[in-house]
Amino acid sequence: MARNIVHMALPMTVAQLINILYNVVDRMYLGRLPGHLALTGLGLCLPIISILMAFANLCGMGGAPLCSIHRGRGENGEAERIMGNSFALLLLFGAGLTVLCLAFRRPILYLFGASDVTFPYANDYLTIYVLGTVFVMIGLGMNPFINSQGFSGMGMLTVALGAVVNIVLDPIFIFLLGMGVRGAALATVISQACSAVWVLCFLTGRRVILRLRPAALRLRWARVRRILALGASGFAMSMTNSLVQVLCNASLQVYGGDLYVGVMTVINSVREVISMPVQGITNGCQPVLGYNYGAGEYGRVREGIRFTTVLTVGYSLAAWALVMAVPELLIRIFNSEADLIAAGIPAFRIYFAAFFCMSFQFIGQSVFVGLGRSKNAVFFSLLRKAFIVAPLTLLLPALGMGVNGVFLAEPISNVLGGLACILTMYATVYRPLGRQ
Repeated sequence: MARNIVHMALPMTVAQLINILYNVVDRMYLGRLPGHLALTGLGLCLPIISILMAFANLCGMGGAPLCSIHRGRGENGEAERIMGNSFALLLLFGAGLTVLCLAFRRPILYLFGASDVTFPYANDYLTIYVLGTVFVMIGLGMNPFINSQGFSGMGMLTVALGAVVNIVLDPIFIFLLGMGVRGAALATVISQACSAVWVLCFLTGRRVILRLRPAALRLRWARVRRILALGASGFAMSMTNSLVQVLCNASLQVYGGDLYVGVMTVINSVREVISMPVQGITNGCQPVLGYNYGAGEYGRVREGIRFTTVLTVGYSLAAWALVMAVPELLIRIFNSEADLIAAGIPAFRIYFAAFFCMSFQFIGQSVFVGLGRSKNAVFFSLLRKAFIVAPLTLLLPALGMGVNGVFLAEPISNVLGGLACILTMYATVYRPLGRQ
């Protein structure tokens, strides 16, 4: 089990890290422009980007584990139909979100914490980025179906292709052509289009076990319901993450102004990078756990859970130690202005104080998703962000803690939400599987 999980998780971890480069590289380049307004403007778009990713995860992370379970049962025909229905849903969501975001981008950005100074930057980036929504849906939402068939290396190449294109085009569009934030958005859209084309070419080719066929695109409610139910965990996690980003930006705008919105942009960038290996490992274990669960190999499922837990917690402790030791070095990757660094160092140490506990949440949820326990996965997605972080983000600053209260909400949620999730998984999944 350890070898199988590593075989799946290693390419997926690399793929997750590369995938983050889509937006992180934009922030690194824009942070080199004079001032911090361009970086802050991009940060205001992150909640909207999280919403788009949430809908991609709803279909991709909902359909792919089901494919693994049916493959384990030898039901490849149903697995193909699940993949086809997921693709059809991605196209529908992509078209609808494009229209909505373009129509309401101005009130949305002001609601999410924009000021008259930062709105032009955020609007320029978002207007172009949203035009590539369908590419985001296809590239991000269909790549899990490549991984679920055992082609994790090919899944890694999907995001590597887009990231390389983005890295090459960013400096050309931003600096050489003088397009600024619009250039960053255009480079991202082109790179996502490349990833989407790559995914479709592979899933319709001859190498795959499950092929994307036109006949499988016809939606069936019973199948759609299962996809959406299982994908609701990843959807809820991304949506609640977006909600928290909105509340953080709005609260920081009130208590600290544009500077602290920029600090949160840097914090989110670092968090995304250092948490990606955790997501790669836990996502990599899902098809392995699902396949063995579908085949009735419950002892191997328990073995996989143990291995994933040790590996994930070990990495999280190392990443936590690094962030707490050198926050200034990490901030300077994105921006070197003295006022942003001065405000960012104490904010980093508060926000990441209990980062290692977040791994408990990822472990528990990945097991629930991999074994098809959608209700548990959705509940714990909502618990940490919607029921702990969101209220604390509003309450703590109002009690006199100011901007520090916004940053303190995260470590509190990591401890409470993480422990609740992994202990429930142990009691309801791990121990019962031992008795079977």
